[in-house]
Amino acid sequence: MITQVTPREQTAANRRLLADFFDGLDDDQLATRSLCDAWTVREVLGHLVMPLSGSVGGFLVHVIRARGSLDRASVAVASDLSRRPVHELTALLRDRADEHGRAPGVGPMGQMADGCLHLRDCARPLGLPHDVTLDDWRTVLDWLPSGVPGLVPRRRTAGLRLVADDQDWSWGEGEAISGSSEALAMALAGRAVALDDLRGAGVGLLRDRLGDRR
Repeated sequence: MITQVTPREQTAANRRLLADFFDGLDDDQLATRSLCDAWTVREVLGHLVMPLSGSVGGFLVHVIRARGSLDRASVAVASDLSRRPVHELTALLRDRADEHGRAPGVGPMGQMADGCLHLRDCARPLGLPHDVTLDDWRTVLDWLPSGVPGLVPRRRTAGLRLVADDQDWSWGEGEAISGSSEALAMALAGRAVALDDLRGAGVGLLRDRLGDRR
């Protein structure tokens, strides 16, 4: 009998993978702008350890300082955490990899997808091949296309057929978009740079939708 790995177990494994990745970067690489406009690679690491450090009360203080903006508060907390030595932050990822806090609106899949996407947010601009497994991307792709609050608006994939060319996975009906599982997931999550790695009649439509964030 095959035991299916849960999103929580995938998250834990990928946190350890991320720790190894960040430990292997030099200062120039850590200072590189990631695919997340607000963050350098080092600040992405700060974001990734947020669920494993501090408290809800401490985060609420940042929300108040950001005049109620969760996004601005998250940026501020990630920036603050990133000032700590990298080895301390990667130790948190390893030592507390199996700890999972609440993720309102997205549940366990939110943290799982976060690790997959953010690894590539950092590795892509650095020209590095580091990636999660195809099984991980399948889990993410099974989740994203139907819409995720704050990440993928439902309209983004309307009338599109998504086809992975590196594993047996497809979704939807309509104008086709094909490419690697990683590129499909990154594009669905709003990383426009990944569109260059996709092909098909639906790519232009998805590009337009990313442009107006629909």
